[in-house]
Amino acid sequence: MRKFLVNVNGTSYEVEVEEINGSEVKSQAAIPAPAAPAAAPTPVSGAAETISAPMPGTIIAVNVKVGDNFKRGQVLLVLEAMKMENEILAPRDGAVLNINTQKGANVNSGDVLIAFK
Repeated sequence: MRKFLVNVNGTSYEVEVEEINGSEVKSQAAIPAPAAPAAAPTPVSGAAETISAPMPGTIIAVNVKVGDNFKRGQVLLVLEAMKMENEILAPRDGAVLNINTQKGANVNSGDVLIAFK
């Protein structure tokens, strides 16, 4: 048995693998390993909060612009990932301070998309 640490979409798994007949491998266990603490996004200003991409994908719509006020639950962006459209919603009422992406941009999980107050 050999142990490996495998990362899948930001989640770490400890996997034990047994070698069979010299070349084939068979997974014996997949136990989630303790996750490393995520790095906090750097705010644009002292009072700013950010909205980050929940997964890798392509921005297909930006529904706000800098200075716009928004309400909790309002669709701010639409992110296409794995041929599905995912609406990025406002977590609370606020105002857009900065937009760090644009329509057609490819983003990675954790990329800061919008800063707001």
